[in-house]
Amino acid sequence: MGLLNTSQLPIRAAKWCLSSLSTQKSWLSARSTCLGDKNILLMGPPGAGKTTVGKIVAHKLGLPVIDVDDDVLETAWKMPVAAKLAAVGGRCFLEEEGRALCNFSASGCVVSLTGSNPLHAEAMQHVKQSGLVFYLDVDSEDILQRLTSMKVNRIVGQEEGVSMRDILLYRKQFYEKWLDVRVLCGTGDTVEEVAEKVLKAVERYQKSDEETFISTRCDSAGLSKQKIYFSDVVVEGLAPDGGLYVPKNGFPKIGTREWQRLVEMSYPERALVLLEKCIHPLDVSALDLRTMIFKAYGSNFASKAVAPVKHLAHNQYIQELFHGPTASFKDLALQLMPQLFAYCLPPMCNYLILVATSGDTGSAVLSGFSRLSGTDRHRTGVLVFFPEGGVSEIQKLQMMSYREGNARAVSVLSDFDFCQRNIKRMFGEAGLTGHLAVEYGTVLSTGNSINWARLLPQVVYHSSAYLDLCRDGVIKFGDPIDVCIPTGNFGNAMSAVYAKQMGIPIRKVICASNHNRVITDFIKTGQYDLRGRSLMLSHSPAIDILKSSNLERFIYHVSDGNSHLVKDLFTRLDRQQHFQVPEPLLGTIQQEVLSGWCSEDDCLAAIQRVHTQTGYVMDTHTAVAKFVADRLQDGSCPVVFCSTAHYGKFAPAVFKALQIPNIPEDPAEQLKKLELIASRPEMHREMIKCLKESAKRKHSICEAEYSVLVDQVESMIQDSFLKVM
Repeated sequence: MGLLNTSQLPIRAAKWCLSSLSTQKSWLSARSTCLGDKNILLMGPPGAGKTTVGKIVAHKLGLPVIDVDDDVLETAWKMPVAAKLAAVGGRCFLEEEGRALCNFSASGCVVSLTGSNPLHAEAMQHVKQSGLVFYLDVDSEDILQRLTSMKVNRIVGQEEGVSMRDILLYRKQFYEKWLDVRVLCGTGDTVEEVAEKVLKAVERYQKSDEETFISTRCDSAGLSKQKIYFSDVVVEGLAPDGGLYVPKNGFPKIGTREWQRLVEMSYPERALVLLEKCIHPLDVSALDLRTMIFKAYGSNFASKAVAPVKHLAHNQYIQELFHGPTASFKDLALQLMPQLFAYCLPPMCNYLILVATSGDTGSAVLSGFSRLSGTDRHRTGVLVFFPEGGVSEIQKLQMMSYREGNARAVSVLSDFDFCQRNIKRMFGEAGLTGHLAVEYGTVLSTGNSINWARLLPQVVYHSSAYLDLCRDGVIKFGDPIDVCIPTGNFGNAMSAVYAKQMGIPIRKVICASNHNRVITDFIKTGQYDLRGRSLMLSHSPAIDILKSSNLERFIYHVSDGNSHLVKDLFTRLDRQQHFQVPEPLLGTIQQEVLSGWCSEDDCLAAIQRVHTQTGYVMDTHTAVAKFVADRLQDGSCPVVFCSTAHYGKFAPAVFKALQIPNIPEDPAEQLKKLELIASRPEMHREMIKCLKESAKRKHSICEAEYSVLVDQVESMIQDSFLKVM
């Protein structure tokens, strides 16, 4: 294995690493499961129903109720709130109100704040020390209707000429700043329904120790006494038994009226609401999650819409998932995942992120982790393994552009499956992982979609595509759509299945394969057979995969969590290279997903045909999806193609498809020539920039041997971490 001389390594690094892991585990297992004597603080705009909701919640929980207007302000001022406002004016009122709230003291109560309390920072800091803030996020149209019926035409802070709608929008930033838990209210919810949602939110917070994760291979009888939380799975990546982590209680279900609230929201706003539902605030606070999301989906995306849906032809739509910094759909997860990873890191320990890539994941994970700053960046390294002959030249150059700090990409003289298999092997070898932790103070993790934090953000863009169609009037909420996804490792398809589980009306998830059609064959026959099957290179290299990792999560899902079956099937696949699912389960699989495959010639023909008919240039993976959908989808409802990469990443294949001669050898020149031909979508500027930066750089190539990959890991650790100890 080529172990380094450990006599000169600081022993304290290992001690820090092991103790910090222990500290994190003990903290998580001991986290509070109740509110105790904390107050339940209800916050929201005027007209949100805070007073009435507070009374209902207090009655249900058997707690005292305090209304700040009646019980704090009027008691302190000895006059009605309206009289005080008239006496001092709007600006002075906020200060007087804040000063009164700073003297507030109570515990174990339900407290209804005023709509303007959150505008006074000192007062909110004081009151937050006594409890948790539950934000009644009520639809603005409902608020306006209630205020009109109450004959309220002006509120505190509303200057002359400013509309009620505008002042409510202005105030929203303050509510977002102070919330601990969002209570998303559906359009038209009554105060009784809002109160019920508050009670459920309180219950969720109190039962935080139940929001845990399990391995796809571990049944309830074999569960560890140590509970596994979101913070754990983000850092650990792969479960110790070789399975993949999934939420023990599945995904939260969102009601129709709540989904309708999301229709007019921006992509980051949708992501925030959905991920708050999936990540407990004790794992990642609402404010921190908001900061991460708005950083992930900001100016680093070429499109303000982040993942826009464009009409292609007839009832077919394309969701463009390539506007991120590396021009692939992986950016939608990997601009956020590294921030979550850094947030959940235990103190002092170093982490090396191992990644196998068939092309797009490599540059995306390098980009995402490179955006970390300060200590987080110094404590986290990234090592990417990719097949030397299995990625496009532009994909390779993209990975080579990230050579600064603790980041490295190494090509392997084999295929993606070899890279992925051997990374999994490293995680499973206690001798290796223990050696790295003890000797180097370094723990391994992964940035592939086997890591839950990689998969979870992808649920957002499938949901967002449906909401865009609702916003644009193509469908009404509740109408079905199909989704067609170029499928290799099954992570993208699995996230669509999860979006459906949350309540998005996806009729069928259509899995589109290239001529490496192992997923298609499995869905049609129930047999997953790798015996005698060799990987064939294709024009769509990102789905040149035979051993699909996230299929394990899918089988766990469709078998209703039958971990015995999952463990048996995938152990058999590891040992015998094949398995067959039971016939009833195959029927369930075929109800959930469709599948088809596309030849190399058909892929290129689809690109040429769509360009001729519409002027739109698809990349090779989107072309696979288009061809398969044309064969399998009946046109009775809209179908959305996941356009997983910008066509420029696969320029030679696109030139061939469009029958353009005299292709330049230089990748940057290829993109320039394509830009003159293609009117839409626009050329990806960041991709051109990175090609210029990496054109003259060389990259490391290693033999396809496990021990050689392990040597690369140790060399990476030595170069990245030991020099700064």
